[in-house]
Amino acid sequence: MVKPTRVTNSIRALRFAHGEMTQADLADRVGVTRQTIIAIEQGRYSPSLEMAFQIARVFKVPLDEVFQYPEGDTT
Repeated sequence: MVKPTRVTNSIRALRFAHGEMTQADLADRVGVTRQTIIAIEQGRYSPSLEMAFQIARVFKVPLDEVFQYPEGDTT
């Protein structure tokens, strides 16, 4: 079984705040599959740093508005 990531994200909320963008629309803009966006949104997959920046750019927000990592967690 795949261990869920500790990285959380606001992708779903950002998609809806940006004209109810679909997962497929975001995937097309980032250059990945819709399944990849679903896995990231659900916390089953952490994107590469490059992909994380691309997602933040789509929404025109800083990276830490899209992705969060729990404070004090060093593992």
